[in-house]
Amino acid sequence: MQRIAVDMDEVMADALGELLARYNRDNGTSLQKSDIAGKWLWQVLPPSGQKQIDAYLQNKDFFEDLPVFPDSQEVLQQLSQCYEVFIATAAMAFPNSFGAKYRWLRRHFPFLDPRHFVFCGDKSILNAEFLIDDMPYNLEAFRGEGILFTSPHNLKIQGFRRVDTWQDIAKIFLK
Repeated sequence: MQRIAVDMDEVMADALGELLARYNRDNGTSLQKSDIAGKWLWQVLPPSGQKQIDAYLQNKDFFEDLPVFPDSQEVLQQLSQCYEVFIATAAMAFPNSFGAKYRWLRRHFPFLDPRHFVFCGDKSILNAEFLIDDMPYNLEAFRGEGILFTSPHNLKIQGFRRVDTWQDIAKIFLK
């Protein structure tokens, strides 16, 4: 079986949507994903907002209740029938996230083997044919084929096969 490694944040889980929701709630603003198209969130926030975002990410409950991206559960369940699926999530920058990410994965993706959850920093160590990720630097270091999952911060990036939705992933892998 071929292996597919899948990033969690901004591929399976809408971390950016949750960050914006918390920031807007706490600041009385209405910042939307469309407002940061082609930029990183920190590029559009004042220094105080950047500190708030970092505090949200360091909070041990932040990753516990992230919204699930549409169709990710159904497509991943189908993929797991014909591929070895590994979830490769960068957790080293947010050490408080381990437990919350694990619980989130078990709650929303109970059909995935928890022995296939990889909490890492450097994804170049992954041994898979494909990596689906929103971060270009992870794909550049990966030895297999990197597939870029569209997110506002990577809209200007080229050089990778790109998918916008989980239905796009299904079209590639579930023919």
